[in-house]
Amino acid sequence: MEIKVPVLPESVADATIATWHVKTGEAVTRDQVLVDIETDKVVLEVVAQADGVMGEIIHDTGATVTAEEVIGKMEAGGAPAAKKDDAPAKKEDSKPEAAASDAKSDDSNDDALSPSVRRMIAEKGLDASKIKGTGKNGRVTKEDVEKFVAGAPAKSASPAAATAVAGDRSQKRVPMTRLRKTIANRLLEAKNSTAMLTTFNEVNMKPIMDLRKQYQDVFEKRHGIRLGFMSFYVKAVTEALKRFPEVNAAIDGDDIVYHNYFDVSIAVSTPRGLVTPVLRDCDKMNLAEIEKAIKDLALKGRDGKLAMDDLTGGNFTITNGGVFGSLMSTPIINPPQSAILGMHKIQDRVMVVDGKMEILPMMYLALSYDHRIIDGKESVGFLVTIKELLEDPTRILLDI
Repeated sequence: MEIKVPVLPESVADATIATWHVKTGEAVTRDQVLVDIETDKVVLEVVAQADGVMGEIIHDTGATVTAEEVIGKMEAGGAPAAKKDDAPAKKEDSKPEAAASDAKSDDSNDDALSPSVRRMIAEKGLDASKIKGTGKNGRVTKEDVEKFVAGAPAKSASPAAATAVAGDRSQKRVPMTRLRKTIANRLLEAKNSTAMLTTFNEVNMKPIMDLRKQYQDVFEKRHGIRLGFMSFYVKAVTEALKRFPEVNAAIDGDDIVYHNYFDVSIAVSTPRGLVTPVLRDCDKMNLAEIEKAIKDLALKGRDGKLAMDDLTGGNFTITNGGVFGSLMSTPIINPPQSAILGMHKIQDRVMVVDGKMEILPMMYLALSYDHRIIDGKESVGFLVTIKELLEDPTRILLDI
């Protein structure tokens, strides 16, 4: 049986073999993950179509491959189970057989690992059999891997990472992942191909914080999810996009494409890097639906389960550096979009209200925009609209 690269999306020309989870001669079971293949945006898992034995690996880790290219072979049906019976007969030469048996035991353990855990183990060059699992039925979790790495003595790097040592000083060189290279290229493209400016404002978050405190329990009981800040941000952005169509548009050659729908990308940090999954038709979603959609995308991103459809499109991006403690930043546009909104840390500051000083939870807003399509008046008006909606969230409900 031939092991082939899956059909790639139209926008993806090729892919990279990230990790082989089996070796030549190893027994495999139907639906067992054989290899991870990394594209510019997502990781695709190739599974065994039947029980059998792994054969030749044609393209090894790091190789660049194309859609439906043959990367390996396996024999269906036959499994080297007989070797287990032969092992006791040769006690003096039992080490190879014991090693093979241990390898099979490791394989069965590896089958129980989640894709994200397998990827962590492969990236760090660890032996899964040596990691004690604390999950259900002894399953190894990401926390188990992190604890193992933290407690393990330093060891030499894998072949993919060349380490130069001079006394107690060392450095490690590792190749960029395909996703990291894509992120680097897109950020450089955004900087070099747009007339990007950033405008700032600040928002008093006390009204929303009071609203959340008052209705948090009722909201969670009714909808089964906590009421966060992101749903308010998304609703405010959606309303502002309706009022300023230039911000919801994009440049295509010598044309301006105005979108009559509201798909908002949410920047999400994942173990593989920064990705921007899309919330579609945000104007048709209520706060609870937005919160659930964001949570689903975040979980899929964490577990490496985001599909190409999740990452395709989007007319405007929201990035929230505040969750990491950022007080202010100048976010970079996500091409071919024309603007991106940066949210930041909520911090108590002394503000003057009606001639009196008050301590209020304030947050800086930053809007980076392409000045080729968005003028200063529109950019400032857009940001002020978001400020007004967040400082008086009843406006969102009343559509005023």
